[in-house]
Amino acid sequence: MFKHLRTAAILVAAALLDTFAAAGYYSLKLSDSYYIQSGSRLELEEFLPITADIKEEESLAAFYQNSAGTSTASLKLFGIIPIKNTDVQEIETPMLVPGGEPFGIRLKMNGVMVIRLGAADTKDGTVCPAKDAGLCAGDIIESVNGTVITSNDSLKEAICAAEGSTVQINFTRDGKSKICSLTPAYSLSDGCYTAGIWVRDSLAGIGTMTFYDPSNMTFGGLGHPICDSDTGVCIPIGEGNACPVAVKDVVKGAEGDPGMLEGEFCGNGELGSLLCNNRCGVFGKLSSQIPPEKNAVPMAFKQEIKSGKAEIICTVYGNDPIYYTAEIENIDQTGKDNTKNMIIRITDERLLDTTGGIVQGMSGSPIIQNGKLIGAITHVFVDDPTRGYGIFCENMYKYGASCSG
Repeated sequence: MFKHLRTAAILVAAALLDTFAAAGYYSLKLSDSYYIQSGSRLELEEFLPITADIKEEESLAAFYQNSAGTSTASLKLFGIIPIKNTDVQEIETPMLVPGGEPFGIRLKMNGVMVIRLGAADTKDGTVCPAKDAGLCAGDIIESVNGTVITSNDSLKEAICAAEGSTVQINFTRDGKSKICSLTPAYSLSDGCYTAGIWVRDSLAGIGTMTFYDPSNMTFGGLGHPICDSDTGVCIPIGEGNACPVAVKDVVKGAEGDPGMLEGEFCGNGELGSLLCNNRCGVFGKLSSQIPPEKNAVPMAFKQEIKSGKAEIICTVYGNDPIYYTAEIENIDQTGKDNTKNMIIRITDERLLDTTGGIVQGMSGSPIIQNGKLIGAITHVFVDDPTRGYGIFCENMYKYGASCSG
């Protein structure tokens, strides 16, 4: 009898250890914050049952008085074993029109970006005033001696006007404002004073629109930031426009070469203005002349997304989006990377035959599952172009709402 009791105790202890191990696993897997539909409860469909209870000190009455609309829920395994606390915010489920159309991007930077340093040949030898002043690639120059810098030409004029005198330069680095003093050098080869830097003030490219909100015509696209090709720095928007684009050709992707969509701008027309470029995409407002021609669908919250069948919407010729089949292989709710929340694999033979899978220019292509907009494609796996990353739509919606005023 004692032997049987000891065996039972060992089995119970092993079960408890497995349960606590599972709780530890879920504490790392689950998010620190969730959106839910107003009036509903947080439901997490995992392999083991997980409940989400509002903490006693944050009653529902206190929750509704919270101006931020956020409460704290305790996630528990089997309703007993604590996993973690998570923030829960009630919102009305956004109704968004899925995109899939290509669009052109014309950006004028807020200042000019240093893309590389250059040397000036002077009577005293080769020097680099910008390097001596502490400037480096990726810095955004905003003003020189109080004069706002808006272009390459305005920077050159401000440097020349100083005639060799030391100037004060206001710039940003990694989003932080900084000041330095720079003494221009007279370049014998150029015949003028120079700062010894190469800068960029604008760029153009194409991407894919993910959604627009028919209630206010704000839109989001790309699902990742627009970065400078030389420095990798996220470009601050001074002015920007979304323009009509037609896809003219496809460079098919292959292992080690992701391929690309080749498009061209269609005339001088505009689809709308660009307002913000951040870690989750580019956002703006469409022209009021553009009607909501397609039906809006609910945005999925991340806890509603499941591994399995899905669809993507993209344009591989002209400007007419088409639905293609795909598979969600993995979902990461933790939020460690805002733009790599899912792994998606293209399964549609039509798209595989045309593009080889995911190619450059498809960033922002909407992902649909169970009639809801769950996210967008953001990156391709270079060693396997049939697969890539996707972003949760709720991340794009959140970061877009913060700048689309």
